[in-house]
Amino acid sequence: MKRIVLFLATNLAVMLVMSLVLSLLGVNRFLTASGLDLGMLMVFSLVVGFTGAIFSLLISKPMAKWSTGAQVIETPANSTELWLFNTVRTLAERAGIAMPELAVYDGAPNAFATGAFKNSALVAVSTGLLQSMSREEVEAVLGHEVAHIANGDMVTMTLIQGVVNTFVVFLARIVGYLVDKTFLRNNDNDRPGIGYMVTVFACEIVFGLLASVIVAWFSRQREFRADAGSAHLMGSGQPMISALARLAGLEPGELPKSIAASGISDKPGLMELFSSHPPMEARIAALRALR
Repeated sequence: MKRIVLFLATNLAVMLVMSLVLSLLGVNRFLTASGLDLGMLMVFSLVVGFTGAIFSLLISKPMAKWSTGAQVIETPANSTELWLFNTVRTLAERAGIAMPELAVYDGAPNAFATGAFKNSALVAVSTGLLQSMSREEVEAVLGHEVAHIANGDMVTMTLIQGVVNTFVVFLARIVGYLVDKTFLRNNDNDRPGIGYMVTVFACEIVFGLLASVIVAWFSRQREFRADAGSAHLMGSGQPMISALARLAGLEPGELPKSIAASGISDKPGLMELFSSHPPMEARIAALRALR
């Protein structure tokens, strides 16, 4: 729950900062004497909604390395690193993408993929996962992460986040304007009052919460697809089934919220509505249903 609150607060902070900056630059000209200019408001909302999401995507690789302490393997130093390097290269070739950067970080069992571009991505695996799984299971996990990259999941999730952010900004200001004009302001005064600002702030929190449910749903569907992608790259779903079954009995390593959705597993969210990953049982059942 703490990570959910931090994520929502961060997302809200980005939108508020962008709103303030654009207001100071005079871009908030959607508030006119005759009411709201919906065209200008949509432009304003698009800029605010997508700027933070796109910026986060562009800095995802360096931020992931910094936040996890991941060490990129440029030249394998031992047999394990050589095996990891060759495995990721083989999986990338099968998926039709360029070899991503490969990194290892200290931590409980987990792995993730990130990056703004398919041919310039990062795959990282924790020492805990390497120690807890067989090589076939690790290969299946790596296949899952390579599938995320090949599917363009990082860009897809950024676009979805940008779209929902846009509607959060747009709808919050419409509701704020209506509340302020109808209940809290003298109609002779064309300038927005305190009711507008308070209502917009409150609506961005509420709508942002609802938007997070939508984003989490898309993230869960993406996990099923990456599991199937691993099965395709491995030529069988059994290694991924074994990896998921083993992960089900382990405490997943906590990742920074910015990349948690790209991990192989995550802790369940409140009523599962905010979970970026489906339950392990559902993922295993979906793999078993594949032909």
